[in-house]
Amino acid sequence: MQREKPLPRKKSTTLTEAELRLMKLLWERGESAVSDLVAAMPDDQPLAYNSVLTTIRILEQKGYVEHRQEGRAFLYSASVQEKEATRSELQHVLSRFFGNSREQLVLSVLGDDELTAEELRRLKETIARAEADEVPNKSEKESI
Repeated sequence: MQREKPLPRKKSTTLTEAELRLMKLLWERGESAVSDLVAAMPDDQPLAYNSVLTTIRILEQKGYVEHRQEGRAFLYSASVQEKEATRSELQHVLSRFFGNSREQLVLSVLGDDELTAEELRRLKETIARAEADEVPNKSEKESI
């Protein structure tokens, strides 16, 4: 009886910790060579040149980074804005852990014992602004 080979693991489009660290550097610095990214790594989180190069190539395959050649050097830049990447990662968490329910996500955050009074106040203000944006003004109601 022949054993079936396991299917190859699906490539993830989400960012690993190392990928996110490099993306943050690219968003901060803009176009950079690998050596510049290695030098810009925080002292408490260093990455070797080959690790940065490998990670940056993975980011390019995922569509987060693009490069251009200048002389013999490759210069890398973010092809995805930070806000877009954040939204994509949040959507991934939302679908994976909360069944695409924003309500469940918010309830999970609100149930967190580490939520400060200041954070709760800002959340309430944000919800109040969102509610105000949803209510059509009188002239809009009349035209319906």
